[in-house]
Amino acid sequence: MSILIGIGVLTTITTFYLGRKGWQAFHKAVGITPGVLTYQDYHTPLSPAAVSWQRLNLNQKHLKNVPEHQLRQLQCIDEKVYRYEVYQKELPQQNITPVATESQFVLHKMLHARLPEMLASYHQLTTIDTSAKNAHHERNVEASELLQKVLNNIEQRLDALLEQIEAQHLQSLRVMNSYIDSHDS
Repeated sequence: MSILIGIGVLTTITTFYLGRKGWQAFHKAVGITPGVLTYQDYHTPLSPAAVSWQRLNLNQKHLKNVPEHQLRQLQCIDEKVYRYEVYQKELPQQNITPVATESQFVLHKMLHARLPEMLASYHQLTTIDTSAKNAHHERNVEASELLQKVLNNIEQRLDALLEQIEAQHLQSLRVMNSYIDSHDS
């Protein structure tokens, strides 16, 4: 009887041990580290302190009163700026000299000078406490609309720039394909 209990305990321990090792091997095979992956819920309210900026240098104090949807848009703009700057940094490695166009210069000025200025002005306007609450509310609404227009403008410019880059690369692939096809015959 004690032999059967011993075999049962040994089998149970062996099963758990091999199961755990197999589970870890499975995670290693698919490139996942157990316990490291964290779930990020994109529907939870976003706070300025929780946002990590990759490329935009924005004052956290100025973002305190910015509505959540505009914070998310700023985060999206930051990701697009990051992709664009990574592309620009890869050009010299491909022996291509980056050329700054007027649209790129204007976008850079908007992102790194005008946007922080506008956010500072928005912060100042929303933190001023006036006795006329109705007029103050109307000014805040107008300021929010103006900030939204600026964010939309910046995002449209970034999208156009990224689409232009994609079109250039697609065109170069077409040219290369045409060249290869012409030499197949």
